Amino acid sequence: MPPVLSSRGLSRRAAALLTGLAVAAGGLTTAALTTLPAGAATTAAAPADVPVRVNQLGYLPDGPKRATVISTATTPLVWQLRDGSGALAASGSTTARGADRASGQSTHLVDFGAYTGTGTGYTLVVDGRASHPFDISASLYDGLRSDSMSFFYQQRSGIAIDAALAGSAYAHPAGHLGVAPNKGDTSVPCQAGVCDYQLDVRGGWYDAGDQGKYVVNGGIATWEIVNSFERARRSGAEAALGDSTLRVPERGNGVPDVLDEARWELDFLLRMQVPEGKPQAGMAFHKMHDTKWTALPTRPELDAENRELHKPSTAATLNLAATAAQAARVYAPYDAAFAGRALTAAKRAWAAAKANPNVLAPATDNTGGGAYEDADVSDEFYWAAAELLATTGESQYRDAVTSSPQHTKPVDGFWWGGTASLGRITLATVPGVALPADDITRVRGLLTSAADTHLSTMSSQGYAVPIAADAYVWGSNSSVANNAMVLGVAYELTGAQRYRTGALESLDYLLGRNALDRSYVSGYGERASENQHHRFWAHQNDASLPHPPAGSFAGGPNAGLEDPIAKAQLTGCAPAACYVDDIGSYSTNEVAINWNASLAWLAAFAAERRSTPTTPAVQVTPAAVTVPEGGSAAVGVRLSSAPAQNVTVAVSRTSGDQDLAVSSGATLVFTPANWASAQQVSLSAAQDADTLAGSATFSAGGSGVTAAAFTATEADDDSAPPTASCSVAYKVDNSWGNGFTATVTVKNTGTSTISGWTLGWSFAGDQKVSNAWNATVTQSGSAVTARDSGWNGTLAPGATASFGFQATYSGTNAAPSPFTLNGAVCA
Repeated sequence: MPPVLSSRGLSRRAAALLTGLAVAAGGLTTAALTTLPAGAATTAAAPADVPVRVNQLGYLPDGPKRATVISTATTPLVWQLRDGSGALAASGSTTARGADRASGQSTHLVDFGAYTGTGTGYTLVVDGRASHPFDISASLYDGLRSDSMSFFYQQRSGIAIDAALAGSAYAHPAGHLGVAPNKGDTSVPCQAGVCDYQLDVRGGWYDAGDQGKYVVNGGIATWEIVNSFERARRSGAEAALGDSTLRVPERGNGVPDVLDEARWELDFLLRMQVPEGKPQAGMAFHKMHDTKWTALPTRPELDAENRELHKPSTAATLNLAATAAQAARVYAPYDAAFAGRALTAAKRAWAAAKANPNVLAPATDNTGGGAYEDADVSDEFYWAAAELLATTGESQYRDAVTSSPQHTKPVDGFWWGGTASLGRITLATVPGVALPADDITRVRGLLTSAADTHLSTMSSQGYAVPIAADAYVWGSNSSVANNAMVLGVAYELTGAQRYRTGALESLDYLLGRNALDRSYVSGYGERASENQHHRFWAHQNDASLPHPPAGSFAGGPNAGLEDPIAKAQLTGCAPAACYVDDIGSYSTNEVAINWNASLAWLAAFAAERRSTPTTPAVQVTPAAVTVPEGGSAAVGVRLSSAPAQNVTVAVSRTSGDQDLAVSSGATLVFTPANWASAQQVSLSAAQDADTLAGSATFSAGGSGVTAAAFTATEADDDSAPPTASCSVAYKVDNSWGNGFTATVTVKNTGTSTISGWTLGWSFAGDQKVSNAWNATVTQSGSAVTARDSGWNGTLAPGATASFGFQATYSGTNAAPSPFTLNGAVCA
């Protein structure tokens, strides 16, 4: 069927696609972004809802293809997939699912995933009723990837929105730069009694439909956008988010555009930090906005209300610490100076939060803007510690992570007031985090367990939605998108297709396969929302103003009915149907930066296309190792590149002295996420009576990888052991009744660089290592082996590396001696 025309002259889906193609082609033209003037006559009525519910944008050729049909029939129905010309492309029978609690509807399931053709204008016909048209294309999500990010450019404060980038209907002068009638944001005072100075807090993104700026919501939104780039970089697909891929004024500056956009908010967050020399220095002001609620509608440059800073909070300070720490590692290759400034701010914020751990934002501070209150900041402490640990490797942040009650809790849904899972995602996915391998494995397991729970929830419903029937609350669509992100993370960690399927089916729900036959993303789908609550995108209130731009994400069904419009129009609604596309329904139809951030993350995930990866090669360090007779030594095993899915590497002796054997680590599993993290394999040498220094060859390989060989040589204890050019300092830092902590420092005293080190020693007493940092430490009996953490594995001549551990003991606690470095005794 031909596209249904909107008030802007062509289908929003088609307009979004043209925009996406213009960006993908590397050039932007005014013509590509031109729209009809707001208020132009509608040329066709909006399409009615139909009982065959599909993703109204379409489906990926290699992704799931399922639809939901509303029908009370108890037996299967015939379905037909017809292409754009009306020809039959595939057919089959539905599966009756019966009553769906969340929607209050009786449903059938259609699965046409076996069809792999591509094209436009497909329809699914069931029982004589056709779905809205949709496409099947590998480039399906390219436009949404761009438009969901363009939302942030158009939410920017303190910069003129350019018609060449946003379209003429959306262009406007800079808002809140102190240009009349604006009162700010270049010199903003505090609320009475909060501070006696003013700050320049220009820039950043307007939070939602209002024109306030909130650190705790800006924090999670920024993290999600930057994390999207981190994930793409790990998968080798960062070029799709690179320079000149988005409609931002900074394109062409050598920095990935997604990072340019996030930088606009990061600079604002840094400006919200209390200056040195002021009370509560280092903390972050919680928010800033108008002294009273801004009228609807109001163009941002015409807002005449006074602006004010609201008192600092621990939650805001930790949001600053977390996002600035993340920025310090991600921006370092592109802007070292900014990365250094961000890390300094992050450490200042952490120290300030530790000194002020219970400064909470009150629920009553809701005049002129949302309160964003939060009575529990343990999750923010965990998140900030995780980001600082991933960036610095410092023991104080590792200790904060491992001692947090959040560290062992199951993964919960994340949102601006619950951020622990952001820290878990960082610990599970960022290579080289200075935590023991089993600790990282456990965190990864928590994430995949949460993903499995989401899949179970989806499988029990008529519409595959990763939230329960009683979870349709304010911003429910954000919960769907955030849980889908966890599914995407689980796919990265395991390579299991079921997780990718779950993430993509979550997008199906958001784009039309739902109780209302409604796409909640403006411009995408034949029945897309177009009246989201917003001060400027307010065409419903003022015909001279535009509808929301393509890629704006509505909050979604809210069974609480928390605004007058919802109460008047939705009484008695089923939870998944408690939504109305009305600008006045702020509790179901507002936009927000954190909601669009999760949509942008998902769109980038769904749009990602990669060529067939090369076969990863197994890498073993060192390639030759000396094992003391009666003792053990270790090698590190990793892959040269990411595998397409989980691979198992087996390590075994292939020839040589049978006294040499693999004592632990004979079977290793590498995932698309942990391929770069070396896993330890311990080798042992049996005690014997001969004086021969035997040797053996070992192999490390398996299906889907190129195998590697390495050698081990026994250091016979009947002859003088070899010596190494090294020295070791062993220091007990703290000791109590039955335990102690110690720091071990190894120095390269030779003239050649050491690439990868393994330190060994034996305790004279009953000391038992319980945990360690900055090295992977294992113990067998009294023998201890410590291997570098990767990032500290290279020792130039004269260089040192230190690591620490905690242990228990009874009786005496003598310092061990001698120490071996890579199997040879330190001189």
